[in-house]
Amino acid sequence: MEIINPYIQSYAEQYSTPEDALLKKVADFTSQHHPEHHMLSGHLQGKFLEMISWMIRPRRILEIGTFTGYSALCLAKGLTDDGELHTIELREADGEKAQEFFNASLPPRIILHTGNALEVVPALNETWDLVFIDADKVSYKEYFTLVLPKVRQNGFILADNIFFHGQVLSEEGKNKNARAMRSFNEFVRERQDIDKVVITLRDGLYLIRKL
Repeated sequence: MEIINPYIQSYAEQYSTPEDALLKKVADFTSQHHPEHHMLSGHLQGKFLEMISWMIRPRRILEIGTFTGYSALCLAKGLTDDGELHTIELREADGEKAQEFFNASLPPRIILHTGNALEVVPALNETWDLVFIDADKVSYKEYFTLVLPKVRQNGFILADNIFFHGQVLSEEGKNKNARAMRSFNEFVRERQDIDKVVITLRDGLYLIRKL
């Protein structure tokens, strides 16, 4: 299902600040060489993530799902001067490529962890100001439950792909990822310890504030 009108998407990108040279390099490499290039956050969502980070001015950011590093580079722009972004990638090849791009960023304040996020997160002794979840959909509830106690009061969690290509709109969906995202969305909606809003950008974002 085409969720966002492509003409509206194109118009929005034209009237938003362009990607910087490094982000364009990441996007070009991913679109030309990665078989799952559609997973890239991309220009418009990347700029949104950057703006959110600048508004919050986080000292500690956690990202679950690095891919080729585009979203981490966007989020890192709003870090405080002593800030760090920790990002976790399961696949070694993607992590290695992302690290190449991180090394080119100035200042390099992104720390990459390779492995299963459910094992990596408990080992990180940090309090998070901002968390971005964009990894395997079946584990979203587990990721959320794991990180929420480590998010400061009035800190934020962003969860990506909550529309899952529009498949969450159908209760008859057979795709396990679509079912997982429907379940996650219901799980978030029913919680009383958070404030939340759905952002109808790209494939859908949940913006969540810890009360």
